[in-house]
Amino acid sequence: QVQLVESGGGLVQAGGSLRLSCAASGRTFSRYAMGWFRQAPGKEREFVAAISRSGGSTLYGDSVKGRFTISRDNAKNTMDLQMNSLNVEDTAVYSCAQAGSIYWCGSACSQSAVYHYWGQGTQVTVSS
Repeated sequence: QVQLVESGGGLVQAGGSLRLSCAASGRTFSRYAMGWFRQAPGKEREFVAAISRSGGSTLYGDSVKGRFTISRDNAKNTMDLQMNSLNVEDTAVYSCAQAGSIYWCGSACSQSAVYHYWGQGTQVTVSS
């Protein structure tokens, strides 16, 4: 049974930084691409970032490009999201997700349907 558990959320002032982590279990972590999504109240789920199984390829949503960095540690079965220069528009529940296929999804990584497993999410609140 696949389990994804996020941590690291919290309250931060605008301009600050947070680092989210996602701990995975249940499948061979290194075989699958991983992603981060977020959802703010009253808004649709938004793609944040994705990373290939080796970590050699990444994809970012336009709204976070240049501010967020996705990474993974296959030895520890973890994935991180370093978030810098946070603003109030970044306030949301952030969820990690694991792709269903072992193949790199490329630009399709921004689509929710690519991911078969999801974590419960962690709240990030950015105050002005």
